[in-house]
Amino acid sequence: MKNLTGKVAWVTGAGGGIGEASAVALATSGAHVVLSGRRVEELERVLAQIKVAGGDAEIAPLDVVDAEATQAIADDLTKRWGGVDIFMANAGMNVPNRAVSAVTAADFARVVDVNLNGVMNGVLAVLPQMRLKKAGTLILTSSWAGRHPSRLTGPAYSASKHAVVALSHSINQDEGVNGIRCTALMPGEVATPIMQSRPKPPSPEDLGKMLQAGDLGAMVRYIAEAPPHVCINEVLISPTWNRSFTGVAELGGIKL
Repeated sequence: MKNLTGKVAWVTGAGGGIGEASAVALATSGAHVVLSGRRVEELERVLAQIKVAGGDAEIAPLDVVDAEATQAIADDLTKRWGGVDIFMANAGMNVPNRAVSAVTAADFARVVDVNLNGVMNGVLAVLPQMRLKKAGTLILTSSWAGRHPSRLTGPAYSASKHAVVALSHSINQDEGVNGIRCTALMPGEVATPIMQSRPKPPSPEDLGKMLQAGDLGAMVRYIAEAPPHVCINEVLISPTWNRSFTGVAELGGIKL
């Protein structure tokens, strides 16, 4: 069923991984999906995929750390479509040299800027028109590391993703009275391209045991389709074979 027909969904980090799968899932449910990211060729690939499947989408290239550009897209969508009904702040990053002993101040700041400030830039851009409509769904991609700090992900990523969870709860505290709901999505390991930026990338066998992007896409669709009076505050989801539980996750060759 296309339960999101007539809705506008804006997804950042839509050029691959969780963002791509979520955009496809939302389009499958009938939403008009706006695809944002820095890699235009990847956005065009996702756009073509959605259209071939009979969905409706457009691209809006964006670096989420640019607050003015983010606001400009939100303003344009409000003018042309009456606003954004579903906003998924999914763009995120990490750096290879991520341990406390290795991360630089510049890299730490860049991770926080994308993973936290980039999220808030989008939230601030869409909230005013959501308040006017007394409705809106926000989905903020955090991480398992947003609940359980890990040497595997490093201090910048863990700290920024913890902050996203706190931000999500703060939004619900302030905006629930305006009909706006926010979900902190905290996935464990997902077999996406970002895995290749790890100091020791997972093996193909391990990738096959992880969550897949489509699993998160289905969850995002479920959140977006929930009745307006339902707020799914948090989703903490992991692979059944959770490497942080089994002890086989490695950082720099050291078994954790």
